[in-house]
Amino acid sequence: MERAGGLHRFMGWQGPILTDSGGFQVFSLSQLRTLTEEGVTFRSPRDGQMINLTPERSIEIQNRLGADVIMAFDECPPYPAERSEVELATERTYRWLKRCIAAHRRSEEQALFGIVQGGVYLDLRRAAAKSLVSLDLPGYAIGGVSVGEPAELIHEIVTTTTPYLPIDKPRYLMGVGTYREMARAIAAGIDLFDCVIPTRLGRHGAALVQGERWNLKNARFREDFTPLDATCPCYCCQNFSRAYLNHLIRSQEALGYTLLSLHNVTELIRFTQRIREAIQRDSFATEFAHWLEPNGT
Repeated sequence: MERAGGLHRFMGWQGPILTDSGGFQVFSLSQLRTLTEEGVTFRSPRDGQMINLTPERSIEIQNRLGADVIMAFDECPPYPAERSEVELATERTYRWLKRCIAAHRRSEEQALFGIVQGGVYLDLRRAAAKSLVSLDLPGYAIGGVSVGEPAELIHEIVTTTTPYLPIDKPRYLMGVGTYREMARAIAAGIDLFDCVIPTRLGRHGAALVQGERWNLKNARFREDFTPLDATCPCYCCQNFSRAYLNHLIRSQEALGYTLLSLHNVTELIRFTQRIREAIQRDSFATEFAHWLEPNGT
């Protein structure tokens, strides 16, 4: 990747790129890893090869990839977890962050974000946020959510933690990307999201359409020759019908999953663009009241 000129040139994408640190694999591959203060050793689920990842190695890889925003290496505790386990993970995350800062070699070109951990323990979240802010980083993330806890608990973590992060720096909620969760998090002060939802749904034949989720396998689409969403500017909606998408998905053609993924990403970007415009008009709370309710449909 480095020989190709970094991610931007390799992908042909000149927009912003964010890379994660590998810290989520500390959580998701918990049955295949050994965790120490030095770092994490994984057994690859693909070929069994042993992979050693430390804060320094994570930052070195991200420096060589050349993303605009890079993430500190952290330990994401599971849900549920005992307070003592979460305390250890939160403290280790802070120590690893300081090692990441020391290892960062491209600070003028790449913004290193720290990650607030603390599980569902709100006092740990507040303390972690304060510790990270004292390091004066370019941006801050709330991590360790959407790992099994209910939506209301995620919302409580976000509304508790966000006020302790600087308002003049990006505040990033990791792993969250539904309409309602994003709207409520934005109301709490969050600026940035990432989530697998739009592409995961696309891979399962589902589309996000103006706040609804449609299963394109359904027979009602078989002879529906209208666009998926006539208001959407994406390649899928501008060129193909619901009937064709239904055919592709029912035939298990990879093109169908790709087209739906393109549309779903576009749909969520348009949703957040509308929120931005509503904020600029000072009408967000009114226009998006439906999405700000905890249990609305």
